[in-house]
Amino acid sequence: LGRNGTLAQPAALKRARLSGKAGAGLDPCGAMQIAFDLADGQERETTFRLGAGRSIAEVHDLIFRFRRADASRVALAAVHEFWNRTLGAINVDTPDPAVNTMANGWLLYQTLGCRLWGRTGFYQSGGGYGFRDQLQDVMALVHAEPALIREHLLRAAAHQFREGDVQHWWHPPAGRGVRTHFSDDYLWLPYVTCRYVSCVGDTGVLDEQVPFLDARPVMPEEESYYDLPNRSQESATLYQHCVRAIEHGLKFGEHGLPLMGSGDWNDGMNLVGKEGRGESVWLAFFLYDVLRQFAEMARGREDVSFAERCLAEAKKLRENIEKNAWDGQWYRRAYFDNGEPLGSKTNLECQIDSLPQSWSVISGAGDPQRSRQAMNAVDQRLIRRESKLIQLFDPPFDKSPLNPGYIKGYIPGVRENGGQYTHGAIWTAMAFALMGESERAWELFALLNPIQHGGTAEQIATYKVEPYVIAADVYAVAPHIGRGGWTWYTGSAGWMYRFLTETLLGVHLEGNRLRVIPRFPPSWTNYKIHYRHRQTLYHITISRLAPDRTGANELSLDGQTLTEETIPLTDDHLEHFVELRAR
Repeated sequence: LGRNGTLAQPAALKRARLSGKAGAGLDPCGAMQIAFDLADGQERETTFRLGAGRSIAEVHDLIFRFRRADASRVALAAVHEFWNRTLGAINVDTPDPAVNTMANGWLLYQTLGCRLWGRTGFYQSGGGYGFRDQLQDVMALVHAEPALIREHLLRAAAHQFREGDVQHWWHPPAGRGVRTHFSDDYLWLPYVTCRYVSCVGDTGVLDEQVPFLDARPVMPEEESYYDLPNRSQESATLYQHCVRAIEHGLKFGEHGLPLMGSGDWNDGMNLVGKEGRGESVWLAFFLYDVLRQFAEMARGREDVSFAERCLAEAKKLRENIEKNAWDGQWYRRAYFDNGEPLGSKTNLECQIDSLPQSWSVISGAGDPQRSRQAMNAVDQRLIRRESKLIQLFDPPFDKSPLNPGYIKGYIPGVRENGGQYTHGAIWTAMAFALMGESERAWELFALLNPIQHGGTAEQIATYKVEPYVIAADVYAVAPHIGRGGWTWYTGSAGWMYRFLTETLLGVHLEGNRLRVIPRFPPSWTNYKIHYRHRQTLYHITISRLAPDRTGANELSLDGQTLTEETIPLTDDHLEHFVELRAR
């Protein structure tokens, strides 16, 4: 448009030719220009073809394929067809348009297009793979693109060292990246593997052979190092990669909790366990969940000894959590190397952190009464309804002598330092749903839904970012309270999709069967889900049973009552109609 330009009189149309200016520090832009005259009311369409090939022959082939005048329309139609099909594996029709908009495209598009394939965004042009990052992302693809989960499980396993730890992140194609003391990365491999196998039923992936990486270990005095590791001569099945990851994670401190290393899920807490003795309470809950799920998978493979070992470690871990991590009203966050607690009422800052509270519910490891008390404390202290945000913890780090790491370098109330970190906020909402607090869970979904931050001019002026994709964070400090942080490139998109479609709307894939466990918001009486199983459509109508009705839920397929609580899925290329009446 140019300075003081408008759409009616853009500067670009006043110039005879582009300047050709290029250089460092300028905004990245590619521009092409042709000159022609239009009569009043005349229209003309111009197509620019940009492409790249690995050889002259491939370039010629591309030119030939796209030389027709309608080539751009045909290509664009193919793009639309691809995304409509990919994003349409689950299509919901609910009384809330804001729910439909996010469920029927945007969340999954953000996850697949930006997080998995692009691996870049306006605020973080990385291009690399994060070990824990894309593993979490692909969990959202069990219905739409399960083959991509399989592919990425094997890709991630190939970036595990023989000792069991992994590259925290790496850049393709060479694979140069960082080796660290992070304590949670490698555990996401068995966690996501369990989800993939239980949802898709593909046990064959467990027998796929994958090589390890070979490199020097990270020294105790090092936080990390960046290098290009060697491909090891040793390889193992994906199952054994998972076993090695779990075994590497069975390292505990004086409270019987997992060692924090150079950080757990919260990268910014990189100094809590820098001397090798700090412990993570959140990691204890997460490890418990991994152990319980993997024990079931190990038993399915008749690896009874490792299954029993996992269950024994989980039992001991649960006991240590209740013995050493309860602070009186909520669970603590961690212990520093010197044994000082973090996330305790005794702290001046970071007295309560949402992560261990929500994961005490999600993992099932927390004492139910304590978990409920802890989640109520989260509601009272971290959920700020008037500002439409959920803080990660409070108070933020600022002036106290505690030094958990680089997180303290953020302004108090920004990003992980006491702002809303949406990843963790979704886990908070998910935990309330799993506790049976459906009304509160739906309230928090609406609070987190970006569409609800763009309904008025005032909301737009406050939020300042796109109201159709998830923002990684929301500011919780004046004068920027409610302002969105970086958008697009955030793992919270996949978790938001799972929270909406699975936890709230209730769609759960179990191999060749579908289980629907709805959690109705108070104002709904029914909604529909159109579920595509390969080439077959299932139209599912979920209705709320009248309050005076007694007995079990009622489920039918094509007019026939089902005695089981799941819907059998067959790929017969037909349309099927399901009725579910539930509480």
